[in-house]
Amino acid sequence: MNKKIDRVFTRPAQPGMVGDGFRVYHYFPGGMLTQRRISPFLMLDFNAEYDFGKSEKIRGVDVHPHKGFETVTIAYQGAVEHHDSAGNHGIIYPGDVQWMTAGAGILHKEYHEREFARRGGPFEMVQLWVNLPAKNKSVAPHYQELKAEKMGKFNLENDGGTVNVIAGNFNGVAGPAETYSPVHLFDIRMNAGGNLSTSIDASYNTAILVVKGTVSINGTPAPEHSLVLHGHEGTDISITAEKDSILLLMSGEPIEEPIASYGPFVMNTQQEIYEAIEDFQAGKFGHLD
Repeated sequence: MNKKIDRVFTRPAQPGMVGDGFRVYHYFPGGMLTQRRISPFLMLDFNAEYDFGKSEKIRGVDVHPHKGFETVTIAYQGAVEHHDSAGNHGIIYPGDVQWMTAGAGILHKEYHEREFARRGGPFEMVQLWVNLPAKNKSVAPHYQELKAEKMGKFNLENDGGTVNVIAGNFNGVAGPAETYSPVHLFDIRMNAGGNLSTSIDASYNTAILVVKGTVSINGTPAPEHSLVLHGHEGTDISITAEKDSILLLMSGEPIEEPIASYGPFVMNTQQEIYEAIEDFQAGKFGHLD
């Protein structure tokens, strides 16, 4: 039985700036797409293709804290550089993913990689926030740099395209990301006329972002930059590409726990939020210039 589609969301009307280096459309939370409805996912920002121009000034977001969840940054065009107070540093290029577990608390900054900034060009990325179960919210902060060549690869039939498996399992192919709750995250590249079929647990919250192109999902048209939200009836997903397309499929087992969020902190109670703020102000997240 096909996995029901609850709604197809069009791209938000206006982008917003995160720092001076990320021009993003904010898809959720908001409206019916609450953090509980899309759990374990907390937030989706999409920097649709945009040319910031050449710059000697490095654009991005300066030092800021996180606690209680994970940030997942997926590069499609351009290059993103990262430093954090746990001593991690990395650069992701198209097809790469940066998976940072904030856990007990971390400071980080992310910005356009220097050589990319100097030469300019199209920039495109997604940042997804993934919640942590209560038992893992105090895990030591750490970082996974997932390079494109390390992703699980599933080639669609008849030269239909490729599924890059970041996390979870697609038709028997596993991804390299280590997760704290069951999550599927697929970077799907489809050629015009290509077809994809897979199954996802009916109980999992599932959504598909159309990064590029136009597709049909279980017979429902999904234009470029739309977000398709699936319901909890049925398991089968069938996609046909009307033109060359790039999709991001995110699916996960809901974390059935209270959510208390305040800016960059996501905990289970308001008291834990107060404690997170106090820990940050006391310098317990480390130091980062």
